[in-house]
Amino acid sequence: MASVGSTSNLSILSVVQNYASSEALLQQSPHLFSTDPDAVVSTLKELIDITMHMSGSLNAHITLPLSNPKLYSLLRQETAITHTVHNAALTVQQTVTALRKRVNIVYGEDIPPEKSALIGWCTARVETWGRSAGMEAFKEEERDGRITIMLGGKVIVIDMELSVNRLDVQRPVLSVTSVKTSFAVPNGTSSPASSGSTSLDGFLTENLRAFIAEVQRDPEDQDPEKAARIGGRIVDHLTYLMKMDQLALREGDAGLRWFNGCDTLSLECERYSAEECDIVAKDLSLTSAPLDIFLMRAHALPLPYLTIPSLSFLIHMSPQAYLTVLRASASETHIPASPILPQVDVEFQHLRSYAGAHPRKSGIAIASLVLCSGGPRVPQPPDDLSMDALATRPTFPLAPSPSSSSFGFPIAHSPNGGYEAEERYFLDFTDSGKYPGAVMSQTRMHEIEMILHPLAGIDQINNVQPLMSFGSGSWVDLLLNPGATMSSERYTSLYTSPTSLHPPLQLKLTAPEEPGFFLEKVPVRNMKEVWAILEVVREQSWINETLLTCQWVPELLNPGVLSSEPGEGDATEDELHALLGGTVVPTSIPVNVYVPATPPHDPIFDTDIDVMTMGQSGPHRTAKIVMTSPEQPPISGLVEITVAHDCTRPRGIALSINGAMGADLSIDTLEEVCRRGGLLGLPGRVWAKAHRLS
Repeated sequence: MASVGSTSNLSILSVVQNYASSEALLQQSPHLFSTDPDAVVSTLKELIDITMHMSGSLNAHITLPLSNPKLYSLLRQETAITHTVHNAALTVQQTVTALRKRVNIVYGEDIPPEKSALIGWCTARVETWGRSAGMEAFKEEERDGRITIMLGGKVIVIDMELSVNRLDVQRPVLSVTSVKTSFAVPNGTSSPASSGSTSLDGFLTENLRAFIAEVQRDPEDQDPEKAARIGGRIVDHLTYLMKMDQLALREGDAGLRWFNGCDTLSLECERYSAEECDIVAKDLSLTSAPLDIFLMRAHALPLPYLTIPSLSFLIHMSPQAYLTVLRASASETHIPASPILPQVDVEFQHLRSYAGAHPRKSGIAIASLVLCSGGPRVPQPPDDLSMDALATRPTFPLAPSPSSSSFGFPIAHSPNGGYEAEERYFLDFTDSGKYPGAVMSQTRMHEIEMILHPLAGIDQINNVQPLMSFGSGSWVDLLLNPGATMSSERYTSLYTSPTSLHPPLQLKLTAPEEPGFFLEKVPVRNMKEVWAILEVVREQSWINETLLTCQWVPELLNPGVLSSEPGEGDATEDELHALLGGTVVPTSIPVNVYVPATPPHDPIFDTDIDVMTMGQSGPHRTAKIVMTSPEQPPISGLVEITVAHDCTRPRGIALSINGAMGADLSIDTLEEVCRRGGLLGLPGRVWAKAHRLS
């Protein structure tokens, strides 16, 4: 029997089976920026401890003089019975765990069929939500067609005013008149800071109106599950506000910073985004900047109170997502936006609705600043050591560094005065666990690590070790084939021109020999770190969405993708002359696609102190995609096309072509093709120009 801690009554077999089924060990490449890295580390430590005790137990049993065959038979029988019982219990446990961890699985609201009972039911639901979040709920009786509900914490107070239209007695209509927040200041004095947030009021009003509108639909149009999801989100919002309520109560008069900080930061970020937007629009001689170009050249677009009562950022949009929201916005009535908001070509209210939809639309990358407890502790450089000389991010090529870069996020330490933070801010890429996060290469994960702690890459100084130094497979596998159990060296795809401009392209993508991770939550201390991290994620998102424009399959599963060439001896003399003259039209064009890895050398990793003291930053890790295809016969060699992210260019990308001699190529036109999602089709357009088919 194993004899360690909680496993004193378990056999060696049951202990092995327990850890073989541990979900913590099934995570792919657990890392510092995952949702719960501490659980994985704790499980691994327990496993090491258990292994030592198992080894001692097995060595002790070896010395026993067991020579009775009947005893062996009984032991085998007991093992089989124990194994069966354990598997049955394990199956029940795994089933219950899986049911509890289901995401977006709801059973629907129990909406009363009688419309006359709907008013009381809706107000009761609001009270239930408040109490489940830890708030006190008070409701005043209906008076002159108005109902007032107050939800209160220790600091925050939410007043909801509902109106009832009883022109049709059998079908009364409930609507939201207003939702106002205020703060109970401990000293009792009234100030502008205690009047609440107008943006927060609008956010809560929008959610409450969505719920009431859904439950008041006709029975055949009602969606109880959608209503339940909206109600669940409202509970999450109230719970989040109550978390800040507890922190504000602890700090007294200064505690309102937990509520007011979001509005202050949002206003500064929006002003800077508007400044960058104006610069992008002027470079293109337009009155408003195209949203996709803005996201490629400028910083992430701030969207306060998008999905949670905090600040979110729109990092990147794929060409398909941008075109979808642009067309939908153009078909709707234009509502003038606030002059302080960035002037983009998409109606702002429609953009918020599209980006905040549940489930999230494909092709968009969003991160949110959230207040969370615990999380990994990232080492910090000494206070007397300046890291500015080593910092290469964030960059501000369009406008000077904004004042928001110096904005520091508050940290709530435990009440007993411990060093560990009880609550801190994180950049969340999972929308509170609803989505898997952003696929990142190990190189860019190291970049994020260096942003948080620049000395993490210098192993010989201060004995600082890298926070992320292991992984398996390729990040391309996570992106293109996330459920695969075996990594593929190459992926293939067939790219067909919608206008038959060129023959089909046989794309072959070589997977970089670089592990990948899901970026989920990153602890941040100030907005400078936020801007820098979002720059890294933007570049990775651009590469990811570009690759996802095609349907890729592992080469092992599609070995005949390049076997469509005609067999030997099938060519005629005319075809041979056409081939030598460069006028033959092939059945397909082979194209090799590469995503270059970062060069292994970077000055920041030099251990020579003289080099480190020069104050020179290492080069940026430019995101780029390289494609090669054959030259026009009879010319030998390859045409190399490189598309790199470059926020100083008009469209945010830089295109260079080596080869294609004699072809009349317009770089500006081809960059516009890349912007519209045709990057992987560039070799075909170059071929068409070289063969004078366009």
